[in-house]
Amino acid sequence: MVSAAAAAGTWKLGDLEVNRVGYGAMRLTGNGMMGNSDGTPIDRVVAVGLLHSALEQGVNHIDTAAFYFSPRRSANELINRALASWRDDVVVATKVGPGRDPSGEWLTMARPDQLRGQVEENLRQLGRDHLDVVNLRSDGMESVAEHFGALAELRAAGLIRHLGLSNVGPQHVAEARAIAPVVCVQNSYGLDWRHADETGLVDLCREEGIAFVPFFAIASLRREAAAAQEQDARVHTVALAHDATPAQIRLAWTLHQGPHVLAIPGTANPAHLAENIAAGTLRLTEQELALLDGPGEADV
Repeated sequence: MVSAAAAAGTWKLGDLEVNRVGYGAMRLTGNGMMGNSDGTPIDRVVAVGLLHSALEQGVNHIDTAAFYFSPRRSANELINRALASWRDDVVVATKVGPGRDPSGEWLTMARPDQLRGQVEENLRQLGRDHLDVVNLRSDGMESVAEHFGALAELRAAGLIRHLGLSNVGPQHVAEARAIAPVVCVQNSYGLDWRHADETGLVDLCREEGIAFVPFFAIASLRREAAAAQEQDARVHTVALAHDATPAQIRLAWTLHQGPHVLAIPGTANPAHLAENIAAGTLRLTEQELALLDGPGEADV
């Protein structure tokens, strides 16, 4: 029987095949930006149980980062604990570039020679001898060549299996691909935020066989904040037709943008987890997609 997470199909990150619906771990540490302490983390046992539930529903792709932590929780360490008996069946993608000190304050972008330390910290926290996928998060860098080159050296040394990019433009993808293969690109993208369409990034990834992995697909313009009550009449109309939630429709729309588009919604709520994963089973009609792509209209 096809699992809920596999219902939307699969894609390969290099040689690693994953179900298109995955899980983003940021909210495991708290509800605030990147796990800052303005959110209350869920109980550790509950968090591990949530991850186990995701795996049981077919999720085999988890997105994380060493900088996803709060004073009482580390997303990587929760994942390490949860994957004790699933380790060979789950692809874990992490990010490097930005960093935070132990108090949670953001540090300046890591220098290329500091990336090995970030990779090794992820290895330690995740309890692995190599990382499946490491995404370089650019955060406004004009060029990624030097940083990506440093990660390519770590890939050649066996510390990293595959490389990706995050928060980049098409020019960064071209620059990186001249150095080493790029298996995925993570950018903010959703029904109300389609900058990656405007720049041609989604199409570029499709043409080159690169996974496009949106974040904030549900929260949209609210970004790291929890999704607010749905205000878009289009989304409500489609949700009613499918007996689905607005969040599910937003995820389904995202997955309909191409077979190379993955989803990594994050939540600390078991009910929302099941709903997010089930969004992969929804099939929107051409008319519904046209409605969602049309002019927005807020509910009165």
